[in-house]
Amino acid sequence: MGASLLRLHFHDCFVNGCDGSLLLDSTPAFETEKNARGNLNSVRGFEVVDQIKAEVDRVCGRPTVSCADILAVAARDSVVALGGPTWKVRLGRRDSTTASRALADSVLPSASMELPALIDNFKKQGLNQRDLVALSGGHTLGVSRCLIFRNRIYNATNIDPTFAKERRATCPRTGGNANLAPFDPTPGKFDTAYFKNLVKQRGLLTSDQALFNGGSTDKLVKTYSSNPDAFWHDFAKSMIKMGNIKPSTGKQGQIRVNCRKAN
Repeated sequence: MGASLLRLHFHDCFVNGCDGSLLLDSTPAFETEKNARGNLNSVRGFEVVDQIKAEVDRVCGRPTVSCADILAVAARDSVVALGGPTWKVRLGRRDSTTASRALADSVLPSASMELPALIDNFKKQGLNQRDLVALSGGHTLGVSRCLIFRNRIYNATNIDPTFAKERRATCPRTGGNANLAPFDPTPGKFDTAYFKNLVKQRGLLTSDQALFNGGSTDKLVKTYSSNPDAFWHDFAKSMIKMGNIKPSTGKQGQIRVNCRKAN
């Protein structure tokens, strides 16, 4: 579940800060972010978060740790468990009492974005180009659905022909939307294979290959592909930065008893 837990933290932080809003189910007052374009049928791991929350609350004797903090720590521990770097997670986030599908639709980066749109998208969150490339390296873990990468493997020109052919075998022009393919050859291992792939024009998503396509981020991709230490260092730094996007603290928000609904 490592890739999924990392992604939950990322998709939570980009929508109004790291406040656990992604975990909330729909109510008469708002529609869940789980139904947003970037989340529908693809974010998962909610039951794992519920299990962690129950265990933490049991040990603490009461709800003391927010669902937002649990996401931040679970993302870090997932990366460590799969062979990646560690970092010090700042704690003290509080949980939101509401969520916004519309906001999630407008702010989550899309798999079809080219570099200028990606840079702009991250800039709006206070993240720079180095953060963009380092955090995209999270795609060294996990898989994507055929529906998301179909357009690239059939229509892109900046793609290795052998790679395109391999991916078409499990992702037909029509049907098979839910068929999965890994972002890189080692989807369960936090390594630099993702960046090595980009250098060979083997990025699975348009937004992946956009990072190495004759633009301003090429040099950084090249560096990460051959220097794990540089990637580890920058990824950890950017995860701390992302985890600090607009946190609710002090008297704002609440510590949810149930991560799926406000108290």
